[in-house]
Amino acid sequence: MHVSAIIAAGGRGSRFGSAQPKQLVELAGIPILKRTVDAFLQGYPFDEVIVALPEELAVNPPSYLDDVMVVTGGARRQDSVANAFREVAPSSQVIVVHDAARPLVTAALIERTVNAAYQHGAAIAALQARDTVKRGDASRIIRGTLPREEIFLAQTPQAFRVGVLRDALALASTASDATDEAMLAEQAGHHVHLVDGDPRNLKITTPEDLVLAETALQHHPRPARTGRAGIGYDLHRLVEGRPLILGGITIPADRGALGHSDADVICHAITDAVLGAASLGDIGRHFPDNDPRWKDASSLDLLRRAVAMLADEGLQVGNVDVTVILERPKIKDHVDAIRAALADALGVGVDRVSVKGKTNEGVDAVGRGEAIAAHAIALVRSR
Repeated sequence: MHVSAIIAAGGRGSRFGSAQPKQLVELAGIPILKRTVDAFLQGYPFDEVIVALPEELAVNPPSYLDDVMVVTGGARRQDSVANAFREVAPSSQVIVVHDAARPLVTAALIERTVNAAYQHGAAIAALQARDTVKRGDASRIIRGTLPREEIFLAQTPQAFRVGVLRDALALASTASDATDEAMLAEQAGHHVHLVDGDPRNLKITTPEDLVLAETALQHHPRPARTGRAGIGYDLHRLVEGRPLILGGITIPADRGALGHSDADVICHAITDAVLGAASLGDIGRHFPDNDPRWKDASSLDLLRRAVAMLADEGLQVGNVDVTVILERPKIKDHVDAIRAALADALGVGVDRVSVKGKTNEGVDAVGRGEAIAAHAIALVRSR
């Protein structure tokens, strides 16, 4: 799944009362905008991050925006988002829109919003009202009590399938009262799903909000969020009378790999990489070749079991890259099927699985066609 992020930072924050744009004001020594962008670059593995800035900043953006795409914002929020939307990659499937003024957003909140949007078409983070909600008039007279179980306070991120956001932004020029993209999506006839927001994900609008954010950072500092990499390797002899199975796909061949299970070197190498990234040992520790339970077992199933072990540790796969070393047959015609099978087992999009075939140029047992090997690397991250 190709996921893009748009960070709306095109305003100037006049209500904040600062001589400089609000997004450049420092929060605990770091600019608000940098904190927000870092949360996206270091959290969910976005394929691209686009930041909409005021024109004077867009022509000379801060250096901490070197790893993102910068566009010029517009007079209104929806104009800034529309400008960024025009730069989104054609392959994008889900687009996340987030306010630059919400620097305390967590990776978990981003992820559940993305997942809900992919499933439902559109989703926003929101907090359900806890207090009794009154409706009043201009004279400050109560005119009714609203059922608080039906009241939700919208936050960002807000995420949309590309077609939904396109429909929403098509209304931007005529919807002068729209305060967010979810409202435009509703007006375009789409249902918007609610996911649990985060009380710490406050929007910095006034100097008082900045004080609250600094307090939140002092009591709940964001932990360092870095990926964890693991390397895997596997090798099997090739013999007659065995099927050649790679990534769960049976490849037409006159010989197959010899092993206790189905001897799928791709799955074995990836399984070792995944387990290694999580410091959970190796494939032999969990699926030993002297255990009859794994006799002729599907290595794709063993890979699924390894992914489940990751989940128990609060981790998930980000992406994998594997190189198969085999003299013959060539695997290029089967790569797409292999990637699809692996993606399903890993619980990731096909775009996060890379499979390459190489030969060993006639060197050693692999080069003589007597064996097959695979090298793999996996990146895992917190769920």
